[in-house]
Amino acid sequence: MTKPKVILGLSGGVDSAVAALLLRESYDVHCVWLDIGLGGGEDAAAMADWLGLPFEKGDIRAELEHFVCQPFIQDYLTGRTPLPCARCNPLVKFPALVQVGQRLGAEYIATGHYARVAKGPDNRVLLRRGLPANDQSYMLGRLTQHLLRSTLFPLGGYEKVQVRALAEQWEIPVAHKPDSMEICFIPDGDYAAWLDQRGPT
Repeated sequence: MTKPKVILGLSGGVDSAVAALLLRESYDVHCVWLDIGLGGGEDAAAMADWLGLPFEKGDIRAELEHFVCQPFIQDYLTGRTPLPCARCNPLVKFPALVQVGQRLGAEYIATGHYARVAKGPDNRVLLRRGLPANDQSYMLGRLTQHLLRSTLFPLGGYEKVQVRALAEQWEIPVAHKPDSMEICFIPDGDYAAWLDQRGPT
C-alpha cells in the first residue's frame, strides 16, 4: 500500500529528527532544509542521510528579507515588539514547504513544532496548543486555513523531555544537541549589532 507523501522541514536538530521517525511509520517522508543564508545545511543533510530519507535544500533568503527582516527592523526602530516567527511561518516557511510539496506531489507538509491541529465546526481546521511545558502554537497563530489543512505536527502530543528520551532510545546522533532559542537570523541574540550591520534604513 502506497504511503501518503509528506514534506518535512528538517533543521538538523532533535525535534525535526524525531518528527521524521514518527512520520516514517505512516508516511513517505521527504526532508527539506530551508536556507536563510547562515549555513547549517550540512547538518540537516547528514541527519537526512542517517534517517535514510530523501533530502533537498530550499532557498528562502529573499522571502525572509522581504517578509520578516525588513518588518523586524521597522518594528524595532519604532518601538514595537517584533514577532518574526509569527510572520515567517505563514508568509515564508510554510509556503516554501507547500511549494516543494506541490512539485513532488505531496499531500502534506510537517514541522517539528509543538502544536496540534483538530477538526472544528463548518469543516474548519483549528490550531490547538501543544502540551503546556513547550507549547509553540503562538508561533503559528497566523497560519491560514489553506496551510493548516495540509499540515501535520507529529510532536503535538509530546513534551520536549519525551522527545529527547525517544531520540536517546533511537540513538539519534543529535539527541543532546542544544535547543535553538534565538531568532534564526540573529543567532547570537545581539539585535543592536545586527541592526548596525544593516546600516541606515
